[in-house]
Amino acid sequence: MKTQMKLAAAALALLVAGQAAAHGMWTEERRGHIEVIYGHGAEDDAYDPSKISAAWATDLRGARIPVTVERLADHARLQPLESPAVISVALDNGYWTQGPDKKWVNVGETQVAGALDSGRYYKYSLALLAEGAKLPSLDPLKLVIVPQVDPLTLEMGDELPVQVLVDGKAAEGVELIGDYINDPDTVVARTDAQGKARVPVRNAEFNVIAASTTVTSDDPDARVRGMFTSLSFRKAHQH
Repeated sequence: MKTQMKLAAAALALLVAGQAAAHGMWTEERRGHIEVIYGHGAEDDAYDPSKISAAWATDLRGARIPVTVERLADHARLQPLESPAVISVALDNGYWTQGPDKKWVNVGETQVAGALDSGRYYKYSLALLAEGAKLPSLDPLKLVIVPQVDPLTLEMGDELPVQVLVDGKAAEGVELIGDYINDPDTVVARTDAQGKARVPVRNAEFNVIAASTTVTSDDPDARVRGMFTSLSFRKAHQH
């Protein structure tokens, strides 16, 4: 029984390490609440809500709206003081280090003798909720997909021009997933030298576009900084 428990714990640690790097994050309205969703594709996984490090909301003019992060048992919910036009979130998945036994542990590299690999992983999301919204400063999002036109004015099949920024600078060669929920492994575009690309609008209503990248890190506890980001937008129901 103890051996089985140890094997299960090791498998869980490896799974969580994989999720730290591979899983995505976006926000979605469910049952009248703005929920922070964590998963890969259509998966909707439980997570530690304390990992939500910050959330921001703004109105149509780009003015800040106070927003509270409600941390529930297995996920987080956002509670802006008034209806937002734009909302963004940051999640810190912490340090993960691969030891000489090839198992991943949720600590920095300096705590693992003979470490093979290490990283610190972050998730960011940007959601446009109202047509005509002015984008606020996106500096807190260290990886961000910036729409170059209002995506809520587009129809399914149109192309959305975007620019991807890493630490506020245009990022070349970043792969873009056009429909993260329904087709999370299909790359539809790569950014050019100006960080720009065109992404087909896949769905008539709710769209989640995603990207991820890693950059080298001078943090002694992490060889790389891994980042995932999503851009989501939902067109109003047409009756």
